[in-house]
Amino acid sequence: MKTIYLDCFAGISGNMFIGALLDAGVPLAHLEAELQKLPVANYKLIMERVSKCGIHACYFDVKVKQWFQPSRNLADILKILNESRLSDWVKDRSAKVFTCLAAAEAKVHGSTPDEVHFHEVGAVDAIVDVVGTMVGLEYLGIERVAASSLHVGSGFVKCSHGRMPVPAPATAEILKGVPFYFTEIKGELVTPTGAALTVTLAESFGTMPPGFKAERIAYGAGTMDLNIANVLRIYAGNSSAGRDHGDHCGVRIIETNIDDLNPQIYGYVMELLLQSGAMDVFYTPVMMKKNRPGTKVTVIANAANLDAVAAILFRETSTTGLRILPCECRHLQREIITVDTDWGAVRVKFARNGEQVLNAAPEYEDCRRLAQEHGIPLKIIQQQAMKQVALSMKFSG
Repeated sequence: MKTIYLDCFAGISGNMFIGALLDAGVPLAHLEAELQKLPVANYKLIMERVSKCGIHACYFDVKVKQWFQPSRNLADILKILNESRLSDWVKDRSAKVFTCLAAAEAKVHGSTPDEVHFHEVGAVDAIVDVVGTMVGLEYLGIERVAASSLHVGSGFVKCSHGRMPVPAPATAEILKGVPFYFTEIKGELVTPTGAALTVTLAESFGTMPPGFKAERIAYGAGTMDLNIANVLRIYAGNSSAGRDHGDHCGVRIIETNIDDLNPQIYGYVMELLLQSGAMDVFYTPVMMKKNRPGTKVTVIANAANLDAVAAILFRETSTTGLRILPCECRHLQREIITVDTDWGAVRVKFARNGEQVLNAAPEYEDCRRLAQEHGIPLKIIQQQAMKQVALSMKFSG
């Protein structure tokens, strides 16, 4: 399974994350081409090679060509994402990051996520940072992200609401349940965007995942000059299929049984849970006490998202209690290849156990899009994609 480990010994920000991904092999031209699919303009991407305390790193920045930046709310940003021509994977992950940011800002300011008006994080550079990170992960085929404890720095930082303690209130809210630490180094080492990216993407925090083997080490530079290297170090490699214990990988199963909720609400709740960062949500018909038919709600989420999941279930459903269980995880190695059909490119997901391919499936969203664009039955596109996979495997063998 293609994995990256975020070594946040000097914190993390959006531009540091993208800088590290560029250093890991994402072409700047590819990043520029994908970002042009967003309906935003008047910015320029900067990439430079710099040295931070003797470490050669890639510095990435976004230069906005106009001084005025509109204040955007969550709906505005989701509209920008939905109107783009980016892949559904990039749209979905980016939306989860901004939903995480909106929830944190709302908690800090005593508002709701829909009412929050972003300032720094709603600007073009923040949108580019979030979407650009997802574009880079997609290009590298990253399937799993893990992270170290986060070094947040200390002191105060100036933002649109005035001088705030480090970590900034929104950052602190996002990092609930995530290990982080202070040092004497002054400055904001973890930004709200960096925190939201890490919490949304990372499956575990602490040491490297069991079985992980780094194949490349890359560095993304920050803007500060400190007495430590202001860089984000990422280890890119593979983690073998195997068993990860729940307490290490940080995965939890949250369950509750409900027999008195309007069925119309379940779909809405599922959308909210997935937007909050839940890995999976599903419903199971059950027979409850007094022979009442009910629904078992099951949510699979990272431990870092546990509070957000619980808050949604308590607020939006009629449950008064949750079961929270550690989850033992076992994963096959996964990779994605692209095959060409008569109607366009389709990504295909492979599941392997070592060198043995156990499953292959064409990406549904790619096939659906081509079916709609060309008026071809969905099953025909899926069949041709699998035929191309079979030919490719025969040729490579």
